[in-house]
This record gives sequence, C-alpha cells and structure tokens, in this order.
Amino acid sequence: MKFNKWTVALAATGVVSLASAVQADESHPVNTALSSTTLSGYVDTSAIWNFGSGAEVANRFANTASDRQDGFNVNTVKIQLEKPIDEGTWSAGYKFETMFGPDAAVMPGRIADGIAIKQAYAALRAPIGNGIDFKLGQFDPIVGYEVTDSYANPNFSRSLGFNNLEPFGHTGILASYQVNDIVGISAGIANGDVNGLNGGGGFSKANNPVDTTTLRSALAESSKVYMGSVVIKAPESTGWLAGSSLYVGAVNGDMNGDATGKKNDPTLLYVGASLATPIKELSIGASADMLFNAASTAAGDKSYANAYAFYTGYQITEKLKANNRFEYATSGYGAFMPNRTNGEGDKIIGETFTLDYALWANVLTRGEFRWDRAVDGVAKGAGPFNGERNDLSLTASVIYKF
Repeated sequence: MKFNKWTVALAATGVVSLASAVQADESHPVNTALSSTTLSGYVDTSAIWNFGSGAEVANRFANTASDRQDGFNVNTVKIQLEKPIDEGTWSAGYKFETMFGPDAAVMPGRIADGIAIKQAYAALRAPIGNGIDFKLGQFDPIVGYEVTDSYANPNFSRSLGFNNLEPFGHTGILASYQVNDIVGISAGIANGDVNGLNGGGGFSKANNPVDTTTLRSALAESSKVYMGSVVIKAPESTGWLAGSSLYVGAVNGDMNGDATGKKNDPTLLYVGASLATPIKELSIGASADMLFNAASTAAGDKSYANAYAFYTGYQITEKLKANNRFEYATSGYGAFMPNRTNGEGDKIIGETFTLDYALWANVLTRGEFRWDRAVDGVAKGAGPFNGERNDLSLTASVIYKF
C-alpha cells in the first residue's frame, strides 16, 4: 500500500502508526452501511390567542388544545433517519422517526413523557411485477387527507376527522403495489388496540363512551386491524387535470367487548380527492371520514361518526399562499365534543383560514384564523367550559425544517 509523504513523516515521528493509517484508508463497514442514510426533521413552534375562555368546543389535535391557548408553545421536535429503498431488485431500507415535546403525548408510540416513536420500520422491495414494497414495523396510517407533521398540511390545526376518527399509526405489515402509472393499491394487517383501529385517534379520547380499561384487559391476543386502499392519479395526458388523485381506503378494527361484553367492530371508510384546476394557482381538495360501529351498546344504533372537509388553496405570489378548510362533522355519541356523555349526539361546523409566507429559507411561517361552532349541543363541564358554543382563535406558527 502506498502512503503520501505527510503520512510517512508523521509515522517517523511517532505521531501516527502505519497500522492506523492503513485502517483509516479502508472503508469501514459502519460508514458503508450509513452512507445512504439521511437525517432530517423540524422544530414546530406556535403562539395562539383565543378570543374567548379558551375552552375547546371541538376536540382537535394536541397542538391547538386548551392547554396551548393564550401563550407560546413548542409543539414538536422531530428527528428522522431514513435509508430509502433503491430502485434495484431485492432492495432494503428503513425509516425511524422520533418526536419530542407535548404533541408526543398523544401518539401511539409514546415511550415516556414528551417522547414518542412516530415511525420505525424496515422497508423491503420484492421484484415481482412492477415491484412490491413492504413496511414491517410501526408506520403511519394509510387513510387521511392530513398527517401528523403540521408543515405538510394546508393548515396548522388538524381536521376533525384526523383527530377524532382516524388512527395515528399502526404496528404490523403493509404491502404496496403500483399497478401502472394511474392505479396504486395497498393492503396491510396490524396489531389490535383498545381503540379498535390501532394507534390513537378518536377512540382513545376522554369522550370515548367505551370503558377503555375494560377493553384493554379484554382484548384478545389474536385481535387484529385490517386495512386497504386504492389510489387513482390522472396522467399527464389529461391536460390540466394531470396530478389530480382519488383515494379510497378502509380500516377495520376489532374491539373484543365493552363493560357489558358486547363486541364492537369499528370500520372507517375514507374517501379523499385532490383536484388540479385550469387556474394553475388554484387547487381544490375534499375528504370524507365515515365511521361505523364505533360506540358501546349504550349508544345503540347511534354508533356512527362522520367528518367532511373541503379544501381550497391559492398561490397568491411565489412566496405567499392562502389555504382554506371548511368542515362539517356529526356523530351519534359525542365523538367530536369534549365532555359529552354516552348517547349524546353532536354537530360541529369548522372554518379555518391560513396564510403561508416563505420569508426565510427552510422556514414555514403561518398565520391562521379558526372558528369552531357547536351546532347541536354544547361543551359541558365546570367553570368556563360550561355552555361554550364558539371557539375562535388566532395562531402564529413558525416551523424550521432541516
């Protein structure tokens, strides 16, 4: 092996050994394994001012809960390590995401106060047909217009369907296959959970009419969650419709029983669409979450919950974008409102308007106005939480992505 003159000189003086120089010159197995791994993440902060008492009229995600009102917040710090799957045959990769901060407390992968594993899975590709991709471990849900990472959503606050009806994640196996440039399908199976759909969401909230302690102890070892989806994307040949998509997914859970021994079989049907328009700056989207067999026997045939959302986005300038979300949600057992008792229905209308401005590199700055109104029923509780019908707030959000 040849050494440059500086290495030889240092070896002669005893500063380095030739053995260490040989070792440094060779590729280390650890370095080779990590060469394709990427590090990314974000820091999510906000300041929220509530026009009223700060009471929650509707249950939403933790980043806009009553404990975040009228003050400054560090919501989440996320760190992600990932090695994507290669395009070659029999390729493998992984993804690991961990969350720190108050938002982590509501995640299914919570391992301590303020710490949660968001995703941790091995990714595999089998060269069958166009290639079948597998995820084994803990992965994000396959349904929903919105995701946990607020910067990836049209608005800072989450939708009523996201927080109250959809699961936050699964632990199991998911297979995905791209049939052609237009159609893609996925199917998976995951562990059962007390909420019936595995991994957070509305079933584990305080307003859940089911006795969760009883359910957890009664859950059978064989209880599983089944999921599947189909996505259809408009090809380039469709002109201005190119890039539009229609997404249909379903998740079926398995609650072994409530305090009365009655078995529930919650099933969530999700339909979402994003539509390009002839106006390049304008985008439109819509989603529908329809949940069946959600509640305990005390709710009887009222065990349904539906949430609908309509999204519009307009790119005003290169750096400025406006997003609007209008929602309507209703249930037979108080799925969307805090402190509702079993069997009490609810109806909520939500309006959210958000302005995004890209002023600094890697930084997303937002201003948001949100108005939730209880159409049927009011939030119950002591003090300022009694009799609230309207929840109006202003939010300033700054998220740094790295």
